[in-house]
Amino acid sequence: MSTAATANGQAPSAAAAPAQGGAGAKLDGRKFFAFICMVFGMFMAILDIQIVSASLAEIQAGLAASADEISWVQTSYLIAEVIMIPLSGFLSRALSTRLIFSMSAAGFTIMSLMCATASSIEEMIVYRALQGFLGGGMIPTVFASAYLVFPPEKRPVVSPIIGLVATLAPTIGPTVGGYLTDLFSWHWLFLINIVPGIFVTVATFVLVDFDEPHFGLLDRFDWLGLLAMAGFLGSLEFVLEEGPTKDWFDDEHIVIFAVVAVVGAVAFFWRALTRAEPVVDLKAFANRNFAAGCAFSFVMGIGLYGLTYLYPVYLARIRGYSALQIGETMFVTGAFMFLTAPIAGRLSAKVDPRIMLAVGFAGFALGTWQVTWITKDWDFWELFMPQVLRGVSLMVCMIPINNIALGTLPPHQVKNASGLFNLTRNLGGAVGLALINTLLNARIDLHLARLIERASWDRTVVHETLDTLALALAPLGSDASNAALKQVALMVRQQATVMAFADVFYALTFLFASLVLFSPIMRRPQPGLAPADAH
Repeated sequence: MSTAATANGQAPSAAAAPAQGGAGAKLDGRKFFAFICMVFGMFMAILDIQIVSASLAEIQAGLAASADEISWVQTSYLIAEVIMIPLSGFLSRALSTRLIFSMSAAGFTIMSLMCATASSIEEMIVYRALQGFLGGGMIPTVFASAYLVFPPEKRPVVSPIIGLVATLAPTIGPTVGGYLTDLFSWHWLFLINIVPGIFVTVATFVLVDFDEPHFGLLDRFDWLGLLAMAGFLGSLEFVLEEGPTKDWFDDEHIVIFAVVAVVGAVAFFWRALTRAEPVVDLKAFANRNFAAGCAFSFVMGIGLYGLTYLYPVYLARIRGYSALQIGETMFVTGAFMFLTAPIAGRLSAKVDPRIMLAVGFAGFALGTWQVTWITKDWDFWELFMPQVLRGVSLMVCMIPINNIALGTLPPHQVKNASGLFNLTRNLGGAVGLALINTLLNARIDLHLARLIERASWDRTVVHETLDTLALALAPLGSDASNAALKQVALMVRQQATVMAFADVFYALTFLFASLVLFSPIMRRPQPGLAPADAH
């Protein structure tokens, strides 16, 4: 056992031996099946972030909730999940992979049933928060297991699996949710988890034996560190979620939670840097590849969650698509991610991961640049190629980022590091959505003001448009002139919104293109070699 592992209070683990690997190492069928069961649990946890997004109106009607309340069906899940993700590293070391994952899967399944039976918005918010907290324990545990259980030469098989699930699940979430709500009811957004959840719970409890628990760690659990982290991350998530719709610091609640986030951050980092056994160990950031991988993962979170948000908003606001139609349009990205995964996995074993990163983010930039030409008439086929580029680029980026960030760490750091790594992706999505919504609203106001100036009464085209609309609306028996004015106002707002979407896609293009330039800052991992202190 390594002295590093001893210092961290870890019992000897079977995970350390496979990490050495060998040229002729074979994939253990039992471990691989157990790992696939864990991956399926992670898929459910990530899917449930977005599965409700296309069906919030139906849930609102079913629970008699207000417009302000219904957003908490998604926000409560995200806040609770973002607290659990970094905490899972400590719990996994203390309880073992087997216990933490099976307990998380069981709790997630029970809370899914409770969400389906909720009779009020208050109950739904509580159940969704518990569902997100328990589900958050599964995500980083899967990432850590992939790099602890399997030898490096098997990563071209394992990495595409976790990369595909981590990116595919939020992408197809609105599609799955739209189909379930349209064919059955919103209750099935949660009932669909019950049978798979029971299977995953039983399978992981029976089959997973990757490591041993070290219950002594619980005696040194840093409760103050947990409280500080919860205040920091929970408040930050709230500010990022609610800020764009409440004019940021003009709202009293945003100010209060921003102060709590700052105070919580100071307390959390102080505890993390001074405690012998912190609730979250930050030492992995001393590894340049891990730190750079987290930075790239943060930006990829913007591309993953930001674009999953932008396309449906455009299709709903401008094209008037239903949840089902949006899901069918968005399916293109998921299909090409699925097709690209095995190719990207093979390339990861042969191509410098920094080159893959550069190509992936260049593909992101090209896809968003194409959408800068967007008009109010764009639909499935105009969005087809940008979505193809997004799907391919997500997989080409995700696999090398995972391998660079986690694949070069010593085993005793991987569990904590996995929680931090997944946290950066989620925070990237939250920051990205906040910035996207803020920029979108600001640019709509700007373009609306400019278009109103141009649509002045002394312009012939304005009079001609009003006369044409008034003539067309006259047979309806209403005040044709006022109706025509309303139609022109709607046309102007629609055009301002489309122009704002183009501006947001332009900003994303610049962001993704800049990542191409930074890809060389990481060191290329030595292929097939475990970290120096892996034994």
